[in-house]
Amino acid sequence: MTAVEAIEAGSDVLVSAPTGAGKTLVAEFAILDAVKRGKRCIYTAPIKALSNQKFHDFQANPEIDVGLMTGDVTIRPQAQVLVMTTEILRNAIFEDSGALDGVEFVVFDEVHFMDDPERGTVWEESLIFAPPQVRFISLSATIPNLEEVGQWLEEIRERPVAVIREERRPVPLEHRFYTERRGSFGVEDLDRIRRRDTSKKSERDSQRSGRGRGGRRGGGRSELDSRSPKPGPLFDELEESQLLPALIFSFSRKDCERLARANHRRALLSKEESARMEELQEELLVKYELDREFLSSEVLSLARRGVGYHHAGMLPLHKELVEQMFTSGLLRLLFTTETFALGINMPARTVAFSGLRKFDGVNFDYMRRRDFLQMAGRAGRQGIDTEGLVYLMLSERDLAQAPLDRILNAEPEPITSRFKLSWSSLLHLVSHLGRERLPEAWDKSFANFQTRERTPKTLRRERRRQGARVNARLNVLEDMGYLSGDEPTPRGLLARALNGFELQVTELLFRGVLECEEPTTLAVIFSALIYEDRRPGPPRRTPKSPYSSIISQVDSTLRKLRMRISDADIDDLPKRADWGLTPIVIEWMNGASFEEIQERFEAGPGDVCRSLRMTVQLMRQVRRAIDPDWDIYHVLGDAIEAMDRDEVDARRQMES
Repeated sequence: MTAVEAIEAGSDVLVSAPTGAGKTLVAEFAILDAVKRGKRCIYTAPIKALSNQKFHDFQANPEIDVGLMTGDVTIRPQAQVLVMTTEILRNAIFEDSGALDGVEFVVFDEVHFMDDPERGTVWEESLIFAPPQVRFISLSATIPNLEEVGQWLEEIRERPVAVIREERRPVPLEHRFYTERRGSFGVEDLDRIRRRDTSKKSERDSQRSGRGRGGRRGGGRSELDSRSPKPGPLFDELEESQLLPALIFSFSRKDCERLARANHRRALLSKEESARMEELQEELLVKYELDREFLSSEVLSLARRGVGYHHAGMLPLHKELVEQMFTSGLLRLLFTTETFALGINMPARTVAFSGLRKFDGVNFDYMRRRDFLQMAGRAGRQGIDTEGLVYLMLSERDLAQAPLDRILNAEPEPITSRFKLSWSSLLHLVSHLGRERLPEAWDKSFANFQTRERTPKTLRRERRRQGARVNARLNVLEDMGYLSGDEPTPRGLLARALNGFELQVTELLFRGVLECEEPTTLAVIFSALIYEDRRPGPPRRTPKSPYSSIISQVDSTLRKLRMRISDADIDDLPKRADWGLTPIVIEWMNGASFEEIQERFEAGPGDVCRSLRMTVQLMRQVRRAIDPDWDIYHVLGDAIEAMDRDEVDARRQMES
């Protein structure tokens, strides 16, 4: 009610509430109110899966004329309510602010994504530079510095911001632990079991070391087992105690699949439920135009036992099928990575963590409190369960060393700024503000707002540092022919219109490397700009192919670009081309089916599909940015048409 009153009074709103507490109702009220008054609204989300879900949710409401823009898919872009990724919104703000005419509300779902290391700056730029008439409805998971974010928004938007914090969960959570030795136990038993089991472990290690080589004592070292406990008895307990459906979170895609397969013999569905699952799968075959042979696929076969897995390495269609089967209530054990917890409204009776350590992009360490809250918040279905259960599976090492009190009880980590203007953002801003006013961008950033408690001397030093950083980039842009004074050159205009890989594409285009008449050549080049082999170890050797000459030209051009930027002491260098997908791209462009190229996959099928979709997206961006009279315009069209088919065609899946 407080949020509704604030919206009606003309304020912006920032809402923080636990998962499942109904904060999206605030956004839906604002949208319906604006629609009735003939205004437009934009709903942004950090991931495409959430954008797609919100699009389907709004489609079900006959009062709402809804469209979708995710880069992959554009459906009804002139609709009164547009669901889009935040990147699309930021591009609209910079490239065509007229596209926001008539927009009263922009909803930022999961606004705490502002501190995502890679993409957070997109949120910040959108919040700073959106037209002044646009009002914000910002939704967030629980964060401690909510008031600070609200004060910053109020300052940069020059409009009151109502900050609303809700701490209570509609369905309370009970936390429990599970070890292989002790089974499941409550929080009240943790300290006792920790002392007893870790001391016995030390005693056994001491005895073993005393019987070591030569009978000498003290020659051994206590080694705590870091392997997750075997979960079978826990799953038996959940099944017998009717605590399903359960989401089992793992930070490894392979583990999600391994655990699902290890439980494929469980019969978690009654006879009636099995019949309903078979009926649902028949409907899904028709809906997505799948052959009947697909009934024998692992995804559907496991589901008929009540078991499934879900992660980003799967084909988008397979993830969609799993989500729909889970929504039906007929998947009882779903093994999934953390992306399933982000915004998608799919709660369960129970949540369990198969491990507590995850890779954060830099280090492998125990998860953040905020990550835990996001995932644990899926436990407990409103209107069905009186409480949600959350189990933490502990290895020997976890029992002894994991910061369990921090994970369970500490304040969530605050939002911190990731503000870092991209090359295309700089080109937009310098042409709108001029070089002299560019420091205003830093002045309005949340990063600057967060430093204000420092001394004036520190603030001046930070502003000089940021100014030097921006000037270094502007000098590079001018030296490379992207800027003439404050005006973008033709090179600069192209780079300005691209979101990501802007310097690589512009250099390749203006140096004539992309002047070819063969669509597959362009597909190979653009896919290499997109693709990144994330496996550990040295870069893989470029495979020999008929495209070796063009590969050499691309590598040479990008090497010179990186050297030029490195010489200016700029540390975040443009990405190199990665040719790991080249054989797959060639076969796909020649008409091979996804099944035919799967044997070549070293990455997961979902990663390959995502890379091909992103390749199509980048080629579309370039095609929109160049003159239709250029020869490459038509070759790009042919390349897009050849690549954007079957599994790669995201629009086809959305419209099923």
